[in-house]
Amino acid sequence: MPKADRLFRLLTAFRMLPQPVTATRLAEETGVSERTLYRDIQALRAAGALIDGEAGVGYTLTEDPALPPQMFTRLEVEALVLGLAEVTQAGDPALARAAAQAQAKIIATLPDRVQRQAIHAVTRSYRFEPRSPAPPHLQLLREAAWEERALDLSYRDLNGQVTQRRIWPLGTVFLDREVQCLAFCCLRQDFRRFKVQQMDRITLTDESFRPRRVPLLRQFIDQLRGRGEPVPNPSQDAP
Repeated sequence: MPKADRLFRLLTAFRMLPQPVTATRLAEETGVSERTLYRDIQALRAAGALIDGEAGVGYTLTEDPALPPQMFTRLEVEALVLGLAEVTQAGDPALARAAAQAQAKIIATLPDRVQRQAIHAVTRSYRFEPRSPAPPHLQLLREAAWEERALDLSYRDLNGQVTQRRIWPLGTVFLDREVQCLAFCCLRQDFRRFKVQQMDRITLTDESFRPRRVPLLRQFIDQLRGRGEPVPNPSQDAP
């Protein structure tokens, strides 16, 4: 592993793990030997990171040179913590990990007083009704939308009928009980909202619809608003 990648991974581990954190735990998290870890800690210190502690005691990252200082009000901190907690609960595993990492990075940039406010936020998120597990192909949908590439898939509607579709994925929407994909359907030659749980056999194709995603999504939303429909409507399936 290149040294730059190791150092980035070590900084991420410092931001994510409760501190002080032992060298053994850091080595496990970053996938290196403890001897290499000690050298990497010295390299971070030389680059400007303030890392307190020593071998056998544990380490604490007190100043992170990779992230600029940030300032948030207490209410902004509560909003960030609440929003990222919602993502952690509703998202697929990759999105949940990203939310946790984002929160750790944000907290690492805050002054000590504001860090304590974030760690001990008074606003929490909890849902009594369990949500259905996020479909495993959400990551593929995101990547296809980012790259503006068409997807081939099987889709089962509310009546159980299965059709083969090619879609241009424009984005995903998390609703109370499900996730929908906003897309342009090449079969119907129109916009559709597909329930992600009812998608199957999804394949990323070589067909590109770049750079049309943003204007198409804007057009889709304008059509919904023009018809006086919510954006999106959770009860509508993709016919």
